[in-house]
Amino acid sequence: MTIPAPTAPVPRPAKPAPVAPPASANRAAAIRNALVFALCVLAPFLLQPQSPIRNLDFWVPMASIGLIVLVWLSIHGLAALRQRREQIALLSLVGVILLVAATRYLGALSLTPSRPPEITLVLVGLIVAAGVAAAAGRAFSARATTAWVVIGALIAIFAVLKSDALATAASALLRPLAGQPADQARATDIGWLGYSYLAFRLIAVLRDRMTSARTLRPYGLGEIVVYALFAPAFLSGPIGRADRFLKEWRAPWSPSVAEVGEGARRVLIGLVKKLAIADTLALVALNADNAAQLRPGGWVWVMLYAYAFRIYFDFGGYTDIAIGLGRALGVKLPENFDRPYLKPNLTQFWNSWHMSLSQWFRGYWFNPLTRALRLREWSQAAIVGVGQVSTMLLIGLWHGLTLNFVAWGAWHAAGLFVHNRFADWAKTRPLAGLFSERWARARQLVGVAFTFHFVLLGWVWFALPTPYLALRVFGLLAGAGR
Repeated sequence: MTIPAPTAPVPRPAKPAPVAPPASANRAAAIRNALVFALCVLAPFLLQPQSPIRNLDFWVPMASIGLIVLVWLSIHGLAALRQRREQIALLSLVGVILLVAATRYLGALSLTPSRPPEITLVLVGLIVAAGVAAAAGRAFSARATTAWVVIGALIAIFAVLKSDALATAASALLRPLAGQPADQARATDIGWLGYSYLAFRLIAVLRDRMTSARTLRPYGLGEIVVYALFAPAFLSGPIGRADRFLKEWRAPWSPSVAEVGEGARRVLIGLVKKLAIADTLALVALNADNAAQLRPGGWVWVMLYAYAFRIYFDFGGYTDIAIGLGRALGVKLPENFDRPYLKPNLTQFWNSWHMSLSQWFRGYWFNPLTRALRLREWSQAAIVGVGQVSTMLLIGLWHGLTLNFVAWGAWHAAGLFVHNRFADWAKTRPLAGLFSERWARARQLVGVAFTFHFVLLGWVWFALPTPYLALRVFGLLAGAGR
């Protein structure tokens, strides 16, 4: 046997040295970052609606900024403020707040719906906020105790805002501080625009740091402000994760015709969905006012169909606008919808409806919970059931602390659990060839129709404020009632 002569190893081509981005791209990114930072800080003040409680439309946006600083300090501690970059970011925040407060003296040019408070009160508020943030910074520890306290505070604020009783009690406490009678307190007095998404972003930042501190780059204060208050996504999402958002935000950027054009296209699509389709459907869609006056007949179904498509095009339109504006600024926000009403089962529906919210709950609640239950050696059915029920109930409560949102969450939890158990059973017990390729098309059509109408009926709980109205509409849909 002939032994082949050894051949010399083929040298690997040297890796090309990374090409440094042009100076113009870095300058463009720096200008964009400064302008977007200022816009993100101003947005809560500009968008916050006027409140019956004097000056609350100023204090609420200021509280949003304060919570962001609190979260950042609870992660990095006071030592992070020794860096010049962070000092500039903090001074910029204070400067914008004082600038907004100074518009009090410009009459009609005020940047808040009502005149901001006296500048001395704003300075006192800044001092109090600095004291709270400094305490959180000093309490920072590797044991993450501070982070859990901050998460608890964020959830407590959320509960107050989503509960009419708690919101009314909070209004009764705040009104005397503004020199107004407490007996006129209403739940609608306190509106914190964008808080739901802000809280989710801040909780995500804290949990990511608690679980992956060694693999994540430190967050700059300015970066966290932009991520948490990113103007295009501030009101309606998508939520997104901080590491993904900041990876793009930190990259060199230079605007291109293609990117700006794509962003404009998505914005235009979003405006058509929202203004032309959703707002038109809203004229006939099911709501609390018309639900009390309905009579049996096909019109009830028409109104429910209108509501289903109205909520999709309304929310989808806002998402398209946010993604388009983000694209024009060099940030690719995550998609939130993927033809959800065309999915053949409820699991796929929730993988394509409000995807950033579903992924948030999956990553920060469902997966940790089910991992913990597996360690206790629970059965698969019990683990899935507890995970799905608790997750969907929390998603329902995230929309509001009412019985109807609980019922809506329970409705979807039951549907998801039944589908999960059926899918596992069907894998080993095919029903007379129905799961063969021959029946794939028919199975797909039946699945889409059934899933859509299951979701459709669930919207009854979501659209109406009380169980009485929801049950009345269910009766009308079945041809009963009067």
